Amino acid sequence: MRETERVILFHRDLGGAGKPPLIVLHGLLGSSRNWQSTGADLAARYHVYALDLRNHGRSPHSAEMTFDAMAADVLEWMDAHGISRTALMGHSMGGKVAMLVACRQPERVERLVVVDVAPKDYELMGHSNDFAALNELDLRTLQSRGEAEMRFEARVPSLGMRKFLATNLERDPETNTWSWIVNLPVLTTTLPEMAKTSLGASDCFGGPTLFVIGGKSRYVEPTDHAQILSCFPLAKFVVIAEARHNPHMDSRVEFVRAAGGGATSRGWARCLRAVRVATARGAGPRGAHNFTPVILAQLHWTERRVRIRAPLGSGCL
Repeated sequence: MRETERVILFHRDLGGAGKPPLIVLHGLLGSSRNWQSTGADLAARYHVYALDLRNHGRSPHSAEMTFDAMAADVLEWMDAHGISRTALMGHSMGGKVAMLVACRQPERVERLVVVDVAPKDYELMGHSNDFAALNELDLRTLQSRGEAEMRFEARVPSLGMRKFLATNLERDPETNTWSWIVNLPVLTTTLPEMAKTSLGASDCFGGPTLFVIGGKSRYVEPTDHAQILSCFPLAKFVVIAEARHNPHMDSRVEFVRAAGGGATSRGWARCLRAVRVATARGAGPRGAHNFTPVILAQLHWTERRVRIRAPLGSGCL
């Protein structure tokens, strides 16, 4: 990655001291605060650190807003906190950053969890209206977050989204004036770049990878799976049927069960050996399953690539 402006990220320690580390990266216009409840649940297995990416939350503002810069920030934060290797989880924009870190520095990532985003270019979709609503808000006359939510309504029909956008406002108790926590001008300018994939043509991560997808979200479609597998050949997919784009909030219990199970390199290696044995014997799906020494594993063959799925608690998770 190229040299970028140095930014020291803010983080929240969500518990689990003494356990293996898990770093969580939020999505666009989000912050570590959005992960406090889910992070506390994940702390049953991991020492959970939720970071505020640059230009978000309590982290510093910067004129530079690129995936390379955000990935470099995460790696520098790891260095500063003595974390040489970690499980890494990212949602939406944070998922794009997590994918880039894993592809460019695979030795630093024990396990990758990507939440409801794919390595592809996106249309701006509803974000254009969201940013228009934010930029149209006159902070000089604003009295409360509730009033901001009302003013957003013309452009943002979803009450949940209006409340989410309003979390980026903060009031100065001395002057009773409101300001943006996020770096709104820079995020507005770089929004088209943030909609693109973070990965280059040759980027690939060969370690344990889980994609958690909202069943009612359109961010990851079945047609995206081939592209995902080309970049993450060991990718495993979990669809949470009732969740939308924020499965960690929409279906927290199911999300924690799916994403927090963990995948050790040793367990994944056992699954890989099973795949190699089955492949060497020319087995199809049934034959591969019969040959595998990890009895609970199910080998799903997709365009000559193998995805490994197993129940929670099995040797392949």
